[in-house]
Amino acid sequence: MEEMVEQIELLLEQEDITPLQDYLNNLNISDVEQLIDELPEYGPKFIETLSINRAVNVFRILDFPTQERIIKRLSGKKVSEIINELPPDDRTAFFSELHGDAVTKLILHLSPADRKEALSLLGYKEDSVGRLMTPDYIAVKKSWDVNRVLAHIRRYGKNSETIDVIYVIGDNGILLDDIRIREILLVAPETKISQLMDGRLISLSANDPQQDAINVFRMNNRTALPVTDEENILLGIVTVDDILWIANEEYTEDIQKIGGTEALDEPYLDINLFRLVKKRVGWLVILFLGEMLTATAMGFFEHAIEKAVVLALFIPLIISSGGNSGSQASTLIIQAMALGEVTIADWWRVMRREIISGLMLGITLGIIGFLRIGVFSMFSDLYGPHWMLVGATIGFSLIGVVLWGSLAGSMLPLFLKKLGADPATSSAPFVATLVDVTGLIIYFSVAVLFMKGILL
Repeated sequence: MEEMVEQIELLLEQEDITPLQDYLNNLNISDVEQLIDELPEYGPKFIETLSINRAVNVFRILDFPTQERIIKRLSGKKVSEIINELPPDDRTAFFSELHGDAVTKLILHLSPADRKEALSLLGYKEDSVGRLMTPDYIAVKKSWDVNRVLAHIRRYGKNSETIDVIYVIGDNGILLDDIRIREILLVAPETKISQLMDGRLISLSANDPQQDAINVFRMNNRTALPVTDEENILLGIVTVDDILWIANEEYTEDIQKIGGTEALDEPYLDINLFRLVKKRVGWLVILFLGEMLTATAMGFFEHAIEKAVVLALFIPLIISSGGNSGSQASTLIIQAMALGEVTIADWWRVMRREIISGLMLGITLGIIGFLRIGVFSMFSDLYGPHWMLVGATIGFSLIGVVLWGSLAGSMLPLFLKKLGADPATSSAPFVATLVDVTGLIIYFSVAVLFMKGILL
C-alpha cells in the first residue's frame, strides 16, 4: 500500500492527467477505495479521473461520510453521471442517508423514469426490504422456450443486477417461480420454461424488515431473492451484496448498543466529538442512576454491615459475579436472536437452560469462594471463629446471584423484543446494573439467613 501511495503522489505532481488515469483504471476497485482512505483530500480527483464505470463501482463501496464529502466537490457533470449510473438500490441507500434538500438537488440529475423509480423506492420505510431492492432483473413467461429466454437475456441482461436467477411471471406481473440460469443452460433449446418450474419459490415482501431478509438469505443460500407486494406482484430483487452490507451495519449497531451506547451513524473517527459524547451520555446517566440504587440497598442492610463488617469485603465479588453471568447470557441470547436461532416463542426453553446452567455456574463459583475463605482462614483470623458461616454465606450467595444474573440476562432481550424494542438495548452494562442492585439484596438476605443470632 505504501508503494501505491508513493506512486500516486508522484503522478499527482505531474501536469498530464493521462498517466494518473491509466494507473487508477488498472487498479482493483478495492485498491482505489484504500487510496481514498489514505489520501482523502484527493478522493474527488480520483473519482473525476476514473472512467465512469469504475468511478461508480468505487463510489458505491465507500462509506456514506466519504461519499457525501466527495459528491460535494465533484463537477456537476460528474455528479450527474454517477447518480445516473448508480444501481437503483445503491442510489436509494445513498439518498436515504442525505438530508431532504440535498436529495432534491440530486434527483434533478435523473431522467424522468429514473426519478420516478428513485422516489418510489424512497417511499418505503427506512429499514424495509423495499429500500434495498432494485428493479433491474430478468423476467420471463412460463410459455417461453429456452431459445426465446436466451435471446431475451442477450438483449436485456446487460442492464440487470444479476442473471444468476431468472424470474417467471404470470398475468399482471404476478411472480410464479424463480429458475437458476444453470438449469436453463443445461437443457435443450426447445424446452419450455413451464417444464423447469418446480414451485419451490422463496420471496421477500417489500415491507419486511431488513433483519428478516438477512436471516432468509442465510438460511437459503441464495445470491438474490425476489421482492413482491401484498398481491404477490414482482417489484424487484435484493442481491446478497446489499444484504452483506446491511448485515454488517446491523452487527455494528448491535455491538455498540451492547456496549451501552446509542448506535453511531458514522465511523468512530469521523463523528463529531460532541455528537459522540451525546450518543454515550444518555445511557451513562441512566446506568449511573441505576447504580445509585445499590447505595439504597446497602442502606437497608446498614445494621447488618455494622455487626459483620466482614460482609462488606465481598460486595465487589458478589455483584461482579452476577453482572458477569448476566452479561454473558445477554450477549449469547442477542446473538442467537440475530441469527434466527432463538425467537420469543422459545422463552421457556431458554429459561430452562439458563436455570440449569446458572445453577451449575453458581455452584462452581460458590465452591471456589468457600474454599478461598477456608484456605485463607488457615493462615489468618480475618474471618474470625465463624469463618464457615462466612464461607457458606458467600458460597450460597454466589449460587443465587449467578443464577439470577443468567436468568435476567437471557430473559431481558426476549422481553424487549416482545415489547417491540431492539433486544440489543438490553446491553451488558444495563444487565450488570440490574444484577448489581438485586445481587446485593440476595447477598444480604442469605447473610441474615445464615448468621442471624450469631453474627447478626
